[in-house]
Amino acid sequence: MAISAVLGGVLVLAGCNDAGGGGEPKANGEASAKSQADVDAAAAKDASKAKIAITPKDGATNIGLNDAAAVAVSDGTLTQVELKSSEGTVVAGKIAADGKSWKPQGALKRSTKYALSATAKDEAGREAHENASFTTVSPENSFVGSFIPDEGQTVGVGMPVSITFNKPIKDKKAVQAGITVSSSSGQEVVGHWFSTQRLDFRPENYWKGGSTVTLKLALDGVQGGPGIQGVQSKTVTFKIGRNQVTTVDAKTKKMTVTRDGAVLRTIPISAGSPENPTYNGQMVISEKFKETRMNGATVGFTDDDGKGEYDIKDVPHAMRLSNSGTFVHGNYWGADSIFGTANTSHGCVGLNDAKGANDPNQPAAWFYDNSLIGDVVTVVNSPDKTIKPDNGLNGWNMSWADWKAGAAA
Repeated sequence: MAISAVLGGVLVLAGCNDAGGGGEPKANGEASAKSQADVDAAAAKDASKAKIAITPKDGATNIGLNDAAAVAVSDGTLTQVELKSSEGTVVAGKIAADGKSWKPQGALKRSTKYALSATAKDEAGREAHENASFTTVSPENSFVGSFIPDEGQTVGVGMPVSITFNKPIKDKKAVQAGITVSSSSGQEVVGHWFSTQRLDFRPENYWKGGSTVTLKLALDGVQGGPGIQGVQSKTVTFKIGRNQVTTVDAKTKKMTVTRDGAVLRTIPISAGSPENPTYNGQMVISEKFKETRMNGATVGFTDDDGKGEYDIKDVPHAMRLSNSGTFVHGNYWGADSIFGTANTSHGCVGLNDAKGANDPNQPAAWFYDNSLIGDVVTVVNSPDKTIKPDNGLNGWNMSWADWKAGAAA
């Protein structure tokens, strides 16, 4: 019985301790909590005053590639910032001269997770640290615009800024608001949507010769439609050269090259035949090829066997005027007598030339050497209709009122 009583007492005491009863254990717990609170308070009192803010927030997704990542600090200066991809690639960045901010120096990759860590010090030299991770937008959830002309290019007075988007744009107004085109000439420049994926800009009249045009794409993070956003932040400048406009008279079979208001040269030509006349209208040279292949099958001219009515693999001095296959080019296969007297082509404008494109004395070689991408070639007095404004870079065939009506409202 005595043993049972002792064991019973032990069990009871053990039960009380497990339940948190009794005086001494509770007193020790209160002391520990108070001691830890004091330690925490002391640590907080000695903490750095620097406050680091990282953009975007930790865990963010669908982040833009250019201007979305940034670090700022108040009550201190940044001493170290590292932005690293999940693949281990470190992104170059720069802390501002005053030590208050940091930005990456290049664009980020799409569909990539990044970790950003930052360290700053306050006036007392105490350090503060901040970390965040985020994931950039995927190709499926983003859009980009390819554009012409290129940076630093010198082009003719008819060259529009033409942007082609890789996805249909639903919110045209938001996207157009993120794009500006300006000229050093002070000309008003307006955008016109030819489709949900093509946006061109031009002034009312041709660009002023010798001016500089600037294209700014501020599309990073712009919502182009449900589930897609822009990822571009870019500024491009290009030069406008001399004012050269060429007039092709399909009736007289001559072309007159005018530069800065003076006639430079008159050249006999052979335009489209009566069965396949050349388009009328203002056409802009969009591409130049010293030699290229022209196959009728690619533009709908086929024989009964489905083969091209013509297939010339070395057409010299070819310059594109439309997407549908209109060129001004050299012609070495036609008799010299056709130039200035007969229209014989499938719709192109032909000039006398030599096979191999190596004779600089030929009219086609001269015109090629004296032309820029962006120069205007205007065809008149042809029995065909006027070319459509979106067939090539030929928006000049639209009135200014109609052009402005195509801007996003």
